[in-house]
This record gives sequence, C-alpha cells and structure tokens, in this order.
Amino acid sequence: MVANIRQGGDDMASLLRISLPAARVNAGLTQEQAAEKIGVTRQTIINWEKGKVAPRVPEMYMISNVYDIPQENIFIPTESTKSRVQ
Repeated sequence: MVANIRQGGDDMASLLRISLPAARVNAGLTQEQAAEKIGVTRQTIINWEKGKVAPRVPEMYMISNVYDIPQENIFIPTESTKSRVQ
C-alpha cells in the first residue's frame, strides 16, 4: 500500500493520507533525525506533529522529500486534537 502512495497513482491508494508522525516513522526516522535532515529543530518537528504550528511550503517540500511521500498524502493537523476543558 505504501508503494502505491509513493507512486501517486490514480487509484484509491493515491487518496490516502498519513499523519505527519506516521510518515516520519514510516521513513524510519526519529524526531531528531528528521529535524536534522529537514534543517529545523526537534522542537519544530514536535510542534508540527502536535498541530501547534503548520509547516510552510518550503518545509513541506523538504518533509515530502525526506519522508518520500507526496505532499498531498501527508495530513497536517491544524490544531491540537486534545480535548479542551473550559
């Protein structure tokens, strides 16, 4: 299935999206290794994965290349998924 996502075919597999942390793990990288390859800090990776901050276009390009997954197949959260108590 991952091979189909990477090929970006027109079938259902090309419509699948993977979370940012799962994409990193599938690439076999720790947060520290990913940060080094992308050129950011580990805290930046953590913030992206938690949805506190969204990567900009140049960073998404690097993420896509480093994780070997098309940008359109990577799900980027826009805010934390944790419940908020008020």
